[in-house]
Amino acid sequence: MARNGRTVHPKEPFPVPEPAPVAGCDVCAALDGQRSAARTIGDKSKVIDCNVEMRRHPHTKVVR
Repeated sequence: MARNGRTVHPKEPFPVPEPAPVAGCDVCAALDGQRSAARTIGDKSKVIDCNVEMRRHPHTKVVR
């Protein structure tokens, strides 16, 4: 709480773009579906959880 008695609502330090699902990845597709469903019902916590899981999901790079 601020000194003048008003509540302080800090803003995010910078906007973080949502991760895009990788084409052909079933895990990313499922997380994208869950994220869309969560957004539809207003479950921001689930949207964030899906974003974090999608960012951390490993994808192997094909070396040719």
